[in-house]
Amino acid sequence: MSFKKIFVGVDFSAQAREALRVAANMAVAGHAELTLVHVCQFDHVFEPSLAGPPGTIYDDMLERIQQDLDDWKRRAEAMGVTRVRTAVIRGQAWKEIVEVLRGDRTYDLVVLGTHGRTGLSHALLGSVAEKIVRHAPCPALVVHAPH
Repeated sequence: MSFKKIFVGVDFSAQAREALRVAANMAVAGHAELTLVHVCQFDHVFEPSLAGPPGTIYDDMLERIQQDLDDWKRRAEAMGVTRVRTAVIRGQAWKEIVEVLRGDRTYDLVVLGTHGRTGLSHALLGSVAEKIVRHAPCPALVVHAPH
């Protein structure tokens, strides 16, 4: 099966790096477009008052995230992917990713890294990947980082 438009969730972890590698290999093989997306969950980190006027720490962090995402784009291009887009969106990761996928049905695969938490940490933190797999309107591939 060949995919034409692949969505890759990027949280800058080792697991996401492995997901990028897998997605890039699939994109090269199928001449697919990659979209690398990072979801900022600043609402859980900052009080709204800290995300004030331009030039604040919030804007600086968004700029740094975009620079990091641009680095990941260059990695994908170095792996041979010819069409790579990036996006930074804000909100709860699994909900925002599912919303993007539902809003653009041309995505035919979502690739995600997983931390593989189990037990109490899974129960307390939940699993972004698991929620996306359950709610995404397209196939999902979940990748672990090599040990």
